[in-house]
Amino acid sequence: MGRSIDIGAAQLGAPAQIDLEELLATRLLVQGNSGSGKSHLLRRLLEQSAGLVQQIVIDPEGDFVSLAARYGHLALDAAECERDLAVIGARVRAHRVSVVLNLEELEVDAQLRAAATFLNALFDADRALWYPALVVVDEAQLFAPGVASDGSDEARRMSLGAMTNLMCRGRKRGLAGVIATQRLAKLAKNVAAEASNFLMGRTFLDIDMARAADLLGMERRQAESFRDLERGSFIGLGPAISRRPLRVKVGAVETADRGAAPKLLPLPEAHEAEALQNLILAPGEPPPPRVRNAPKPERLQEIFTQIEAPPPDIVAAPPPELTAQEREAAIEEIIGQIVGEAKAAQQAAETLHRDFQLRCRIRRLGPGAPDLADFRRRLTIFRAKQAFPEAVDEEGWDRAIELASRLPGDLQSVFLYLSRAAAAGQPCPEDAEIAGFFGSASPSRARRMLGQLEQSELIVARTDFEQRRIIAFPELGLETAA
Repeated sequence: MGRSIDIGAAQLGAPAQIDLEELLATRLLVQGNSGSGKSHLLRRLLEQSAGLVQQIVIDPEGDFVSLAARYGHLALDAAECERDLAVIGARVRAHRVSVVLNLEELEVDAQLRAAATFLNALFDADRALWYPALVVVDEAQLFAPGVASDGSDEARRMSLGAMTNLMCRGRKRGLAGVIATQRLAKLAKNVAAEASNFLMGRTFLDIDMARAADLLGMERRQAESFRDLERGSFIGLGPAISRRPLRVKVGAVETADRGAAPKLLPLPEAHEAEALQNLILAPGEPPPPRVRNAPKPERLQEIFTQIEAPPPDIVAAPPPELTAQEREAAIEEIIGQIVGEAKAAQQAAETLHRDFQLRCRIRRLGPGAPDLADFRRRLTIFRAKQAFPEAVDEEGWDRAIELASRLPGDLQSVFLYLSRAAAAGQPCPEDAEIAGFFGSASPSRARRMLGQLEQSELIVARTDFEQRRIIAFPELGLETAA
């Protein structure tokens, strides 16, 4: 398990944790009736992961703006910058600023358009900006309705399209959707279906209980248990939470929640009937019409300055001091974890490098992590060692690493793979094995790579009397077995 965050207590008082790295890859759906503790759960999740990953909150009720003062989030009032949300969203993605988009002052139709514009700006960022980010959407049924809802048809289509992109295609772009809804029946099925992690709270309607039970793999007769959940209790399931349904009691939070349950207050002292009538029915001045003006240029400039400013010191302690050897060992360990994951060999180096940077931040290795070129070289060397772990000619292998540094990406991979086999005295790999090493399924592409290396006179391919291939390395004094 990677870096875990504490969200409360499970059965018998054991800590309930969410694997943050797994969550970034698999997304989360939270469901519960009003008052079940959904917003409290989201706040706990945001507080525990603050400073570890960029956070972007779509907040229709203004409940999460209090995160700004405590954790340094940028609180954006959508009514002030409605026309510039696309530009702001692009800058938020580029500068990796945690932000709360407050939609409270907008009408429903404007809320849908604003959320769609902002989410699309995040989604359309350049590939170089596909950094990991948690995108939390509260009251998701408003933005991804499964049935007709408030707002115009055009605004609903825009919002639903943006939410679908977030949940269906956002993972490759580093966007991990965390959506919360009061009713599963009102949420678009193609949006809900993309989540692999679930936290289901108290609910009473049969259709919602049945859908929640289906998502958790529970029998229909067990669906009644959702009615018995206390406020703040959820049943969780998913690769980032638990492999089996797990009952979770959400822990305390540090910031105030504007959506807290109302408390009973004593009524004011009774007045005489005539006094009450005069008080209530006294003529008053009509309220001024509400006009939403365009934002002032100085306010927009202030927002852009906040986005581009360096992040403030929040609560993080200084990173531990590591020796060069400890730092190198940590980097090697992280690369080993990445290589060991399923389907890592089919991922592009750029995608793996973004995952590598996130893990370096979680391990608090500080600035100066290997860039993409250095990471690609280290990754290839690690894979080659893993492919041929036998004892090798270390002097020849070191010269091979030095020589490979002059080659481009895929050629470097093939050269190191073959030279490692030669240094270990192992037979020459088949074309399909060579192609699989650099993430291809095409043996013909591997043969083209071998031809390019041979034209550069870095290798010489020959066959023995039994027509078995041998690869020789003239500059290294090495060759593979037949």
